Amino acid sequence: MPAQLVMTLQIFRFQIPDFKFGPCCVDLAILGGVGSGYRNMDAMTIQQSFELAVQNFRARRLRETEQICRQILAQQPDHADSLNLLGMIASQACQYDAAVDLFCKAVALVPDRPAFHSNLGNVLKHLGQLDQAIAAHRTSIALDSGYAAGHYNLGNALKSRGQLDQAVAAYRTAIQLNPRLAGAHNNMGAALRDLGQPKPAIDAYRIAIQLEPPFAGAHNNLATALKDLGQMEDAVAACRAAIRLDPRLADAHNNLGAVLKDVGELDQAIAAFRTAIELNPHFAEAHSNLVMRLHFHPGTEASAIAEEERRWNQRHAEPLKHLIEPHTNDRSADHRLRVGYVSPGFHMHPVGRFMLPLLENHDHAAVEIFCYADGLPSDEMTEQLRRHADQWRNIRWLTDQQVAQMVRGDRIDILVDLTMHAAGNRLLVFARKPAPVQVTWLSYPGSTGMEAIDYRLTDPQLDPPGSNDAYYSEKSVRLPHSFWCFGEPADAPEVNALPALLTGKITFGCLNTFAKVNEMMLSVWCRLLQELPDARLLLHALEGSHRQKVRDKLAHEGIDPARLEFIGYAPLSEYFQCYHRIDIALDTYPFCGGTTTCDALWMGVPVVSLVGQTTVSRGGLTILTNAGLAEVARSTVEDYVKIAKDLASDLPRLADLRAGLRQRMRQSLLMDAPRFAQDVEAAYREMWKQWCVGTGPKEINGEQQV
Repeated sequence: MPAQLVMTLQIFRFQIPDFKFGPCCVDLAILGGVGSGYRNMDAMTIQQSFELAVQNFRARRLRETEQICRQILAQQPDHADSLNLLGMIASQACQYDAAVDLFCKAVALVPDRPAFHSNLGNVLKHLGQLDQAIAAHRTSIALDSGYAAGHYNLGNALKSRGQLDQAVAAYRTAIQLNPRLAGAHNNMGAALRDLGQPKPAIDAYRIAIQLEPPFAGAHNNLATALKDLGQMEDAVAACRAAIRLDPRLADAHNNLGAVLKDVGELDQAIAAFRTAIELNPHFAEAHSNLVMRLHFHPGTEASAIAEEERRWNQRHAEPLKHLIEPHTNDRSADHRLRVGYVSPGFHMHPVGRFMLPLLENHDHAAVEIFCYADGLPSDEMTEQLRRHADQWRNIRWLTDQQVAQMVRGDRIDILVDLTMHAAGNRLLVFARKPAPVQVTWLSYPGSTGMEAIDYRLTDPQLDPPGSNDAYYSEKSVRLPHSFWCFGEPADAPEVNALPALLTGKITFGCLNTFAKVNEMMLSVWCRLLQELPDARLLLHALEGSHRQKVRDKLAHEGIDPARLEFIGYAPLSEYFQCYHRIDIALDTYPFCGGTTTCDALWMGVPVVSLVGQTTVSRGGLTILTNAGLAEVARSTVEDYVKIAKDLASDLPRLADLRAGLRQRMRQSLLMDAPRFAQDVEAAYREMWKQWCVGTGPKEINGEQQV
C-alpha cells in the first residue's frame, strides 16, 4: 500500500441561483500518484489494485472503481484507503449516510490521516451537521497544519455556518499553503460578497479564473459581484462566459436572466429563466424568478401568471406534502395569537419600511410577534424592527426544513410570508405547513399559487370583490382600506417649491427600478414628451448600454435625447433629494410602483398611474385612492397622457398640490398605522377562529385547514 494517499474531497464551488447561494457543484480531485493501469487483478498486489482503483476514479469510471475496492476489502477488510475511496463514491452519488459510515471506518482504522477526517467533515456538512463537520476539519488541520485542502474545506463548513470572517481566514490560509487552489479563491470571493465586500470578491473571483480559465462557476459568481456594483455590461459578459464554458450550468442562465431584467431586457430575461428551468426542473428559485418577471411583462395575461404559479406549486411545493404534520396548537379562539413574519427584507428595504408602522402598532396583548429574518444586511431599520418584535430569529443559515422545525417549535398560529416569488423567498418553508394558518402579503400584490398558503391580504382597489379571485390559490382577505401602510421616512427633506416655477419647464420623473420600464411605457412617455415639447424626463437607471437604447428610442420618435436625464443608484437621503427636481411622477405599467409612489407623494410630487386588470397594475390606484388622489389613476393610455398633460399645463394647481400633499398624506388612511394594525389583527383573528372550528377552503393531508 502507498504510505499515504493524499485526497481532497468535494471541493465546493458555489453556484448562485438569482444571486443567492444555493446548491453546490462538486469537483472531486485526488492528489497523488497512481499506478500504470494493471488489468489482471489476480496478478496484482493490493497496492497495485488500489492504484488501479484510483486511476479509474480519476477517469470517472466509478463502477469499476467500486468493484476493485470491494475486491480489495474482501481480501483485506481493514484496507482504510479503499473504505475512504468508497466513501468518496457514495458521496458523489449523494448517498451521504453510507459515506459517513465508510469514512468513519477509515478514520477508526487510520486516525492520523488528515484527508480522512476532512472527507468525513465534507459529508457531515452535506447532512447539515455543521458543528461536527467543523470539528472534523479542525482535526484534519491539527494532524497536519500544512494541509491546504483541510483549511479550504474548513472554510466551506464555516461559511455554511454563517461564520464568514472565520471562513475567509480559513480560505486565506489554504491559499497561502497552495496559491494555485482556484476553488479557495472562488469560495473566498463568495464569503467576501456575503460580508458586503463586492470589490474584494471580484478580485478573488478573477484570480480563480486566471488560475483556471475554464472555471465556469467562478465566471458565474463574478457576474453576481459585478451586478452588486452596478457594472451591468460586465455582469452580462461574465454570465455569458460561464454559459460558453458550461452551457448546461443552470445557475449561469438564471443569473443572466437576473441581470437582463435589471437593464430592461425582459423578453431575454424570461427566456434565460426558462432555459435554467429546462436544465434543472427542480430549480425553485429560477422558477420563482420566471413567475416574478411575468408580472412585469405588459403582454402577460393574469391567467398565464396564475398557470405558471400553479406549475411552480406542483413542481416544488407539492412534493413536500409528506412533511406536513398535524398541528397541535391551542384551538382557543381568543387566546393570544402567535404570529410569525418571514422575510429577507427586515432592513432598509421596502418590506422593512412598510413593516415598521405595523410592528410599532401591533397590540402585543393580543398578538405575540415573531420575526424570522433571512437576510445579511443589518442596519438601523433592522434594530427598529427588532425592538418591536417579541421574538427575533435569524434564519439566514438554516435550511427550509430547519426553519419549519423552528416555526413548529415556536408554536406559531399564523405564519405570514412577506416575499412571495421575489428574490430570497422561503416559500418551501411554507410548503411544509409548519403553522396551521398561513398567509402571504406585502412584497407585491398577487398570489403564490401554493395550496399550502391559505390566505392573501389585499384591498378593495387591488381586487374589487369578485374580479380576480379565480386567479388566486389563496382565499383573498380584503383589508378595509389599504394593502400598504406608509410610515414617515426619517431621511426625507422638506418639500421644496415647484421646480417648474424656477426652471420654466416641467420635469417628469420615474424613480422606479428600470426593470419596470418596458417598450410600451417608453412609447407612452414619448407621446407625452411630443405633446409637451419643453418638458423633460428624469429616469432612474444604472450605467450601461440600456441608457443609450432609451436615448435612441426618443431620437427615433423625434425627441431630442438632451431632454432625457438618467440618475443612478443613490443613498436614501440623496434619492429623496431627487424629487426636488421632479414636478410630476410617472408610474410604470403593468408593475406599478409601491414604495416609490408613496415616496413621491411624501415629497409633494403627484403620481400619474395607469390602471390595469392584474393586481400589480392596480397598486397605484390603491395608494392614490387612499391618499385622496384617485383622479390621477386612469385606466387608458389616452387618459394617462391627458391627466399628465393637464397637470403640466396648470402650474398654480400643481404648486398648490405640491405644497399640501405631505399634510394630506399624514391625514390619509395610507398613514393611519393604528387603524391599519387593527384591520390586520382583525383579519388574523377571523382566520384563526375559522381554523379553530375546522372551517376553511383547504384540506391538506387530511387535516382541515383555514
